[in-house]
Amino acid sequence: MFVSAAQSAIQQQVHALYSDHHGWLHGWLRRKLGCTHQAADLAQDTFVRALLAPRLDELREPRAWLTTVAHGLMVNHLRRQDLERAYLEALAAQPVPHAPSPEERAMILETLHEIDALLDGLPPKARSAFLLSQLEGLKYADIATRLGVSVSMVKKYMLQAMTRCMGVAAP
Repeated sequence: MFVSAAQSAIQQQVHALYSDHHGWLHGWLRRKLGCTHQAADLAQDTFVRALLAPRLDELREPRAWLTTVAHGLMVNHLRRQDLERAYLEALAAQPVPHAPSPEERAMILETLHEIDALLDGLPPKARSAFLLSQLEGLKYADIATRLGVSVSMVKKYMLQAMTRCMGVAAP
């Protein structure tokens, strides 16, 4: 297989980036997560993102860039963990005859991850308002108090969240 000079240069850049930064990035993630296996997975995912970066050769601060990417991946990972934990706790609280099958559980978790990804694009307060309403069952007035905004702002946040969810659900 023939490797062009451009491909060879990119391979060298990726190799240098990986060899120069993988050790500290894995250590940083391990300290943040408390688990070497999760840290290894997220470090690997971070370098996959680096491979997909359009202008890898223009990185002036690779450590800062890698930290930013790894932090975002870690936040998403922790959010999904919390989501799965909450779902499993709610599932454990259900009577046994109503517990979903493993296939249903997998589908529900996949749906929850999709909803999480949808809500990820919302402003933080809109996301919080939606989650407080739908998961904790709070009324708009209580949400407004908790978020430090007006009830009409909570209504706008809910409209944003519902519109985003409905836009995906529509055929």
